[in-house]
Amino acid sequence: MNQPLEGIRIIDLTTFLSGPFCTMLLGDMGAEVIKIEEPQAGDPNRSSGPFIGGEGAYFLYTNRNKKSMTLNLQTSAGHDILLELVKNADVLVENFRPQVKKRLKIDYSTLHKINSRLIYCSISGFGQTGPWADRPGFDQIAQGMSGLMSVTGFQETGPTRVGVAVGDSVCGILAAYGILVALIERNKSGMGQFIETSLLEGLISILGFQAAKFFATGEIPLPQGNDHATYAPYGTYKTKDGYINIATATQKMWEILCQILEIEELKKDSRFLNNDDRVRNKKQLKEIIESKLVQKKSAEWVEIMNEKGVPCGIINTIDQVFKDPQVLHQKMLLEADHPKAGRIKMIGFPVKFDRTPGRISMPPPLLGQHTKEILKELNYSEEEIENLKKSGII
Repeated sequence: MNQPLEGIRIIDLTTFLSGPFCTMLLGDMGAEVIKIEEPQAGDPNRSSGPFIGGEGAYFLYTNRNKKSMTLNLQTSAGHDILLELVKNADVLVENFRPQVKKRLKIDYSTLHKINSRLIYCSISGFGQTGPWADRPGFDQIAQGMSGLMSVTGFQETGPTRVGVAVGDSVCGILAAYGILVALIERNKSGMGQFIETSLLEGLISILGFQAAKFFATGEIPLPQGNDHATYAPYGTYKTKDGYINIATATQKMWEILCQILEIEELKKDSRFLNNDDRVRNKKQLKEIIESKLVQKKSAEWVEIMNEKGVPCGIINTIDQVFKDPQVLHQKMLLEADHPKAGRIKMIGFPVKFDRTPGRISMPPPLLGQHTKEILKELNYSEEEIENLKKSGII
């Protein structure tokens, strides 16, 4: 069965996480992704530990379903080879700072002249123009600047970053979304276009109810720890053997929770009559709830509450996540054979298609694994390829 993006060729000039995550998502759905890497070193994530069989685990995580081609873009010969690839490409994705791509002569205005159907996607820390456009951008910097860190963690401990590179991941997802929209539009107009997104914009776009609260009241949101800012009881609660998350988002859920915990008198308590009351008095409410929860283990409460219709979940460690029966049922843990690292584990496909599912057609590539293959497609002879290698161009 053909995959949705078969026949789409993507030139990937990105490194680190946001760009590679974007192109991996597209490669999972059948696009041909040619990852251009510097000779010798390659993507910096190749040398980031921990390692599996000498291969950087961080690189393995975001680079399946790609071909690797080494190319020195700072040489005229390397630049010419890239231009040859661009002529028949559908998409180019890059995360250079604006001035760098202009210096390398691989900016959109240059490449558009070669291929008017090219969709050119720029990923950056803060955008392509403006006072911070040329600043280097990394996930934690964007988490801080976006306001995300100001509402994460506890007021006592100060701003806290999210425990994963959420800015990189959101940016990569939005870039993939933009590319797909541009491909659909090209079917109508026949023209490519320039699209861009950034870590900063991506994180601001998901501020959600925190931004809504500020727009509505002018009040600056503060970190709420593990409690929800606008619902209660809604957060993390201690049990006999650990912690669970409870999310009572409606009055009915609250009343059922009172029945489960045998605290039905609280339904008439003036401190907890409605959600606004409970939010104002959530500290006292939490103490009451936890005094009941410590009577049973987490797993017991999860079963009881979900059976009664109160959203409740265990708090897994990472090792527990990949043993969870629902996670395994949804095939969010996959394995593939790698030529150096052996059998490696990978995160599965988060979007499922019934007719044209994602698949691992290639494991993460070795550095330059497909250089020769791609150059032969461009009609380079064995002798020419060897000369390029000796010159350090590939």
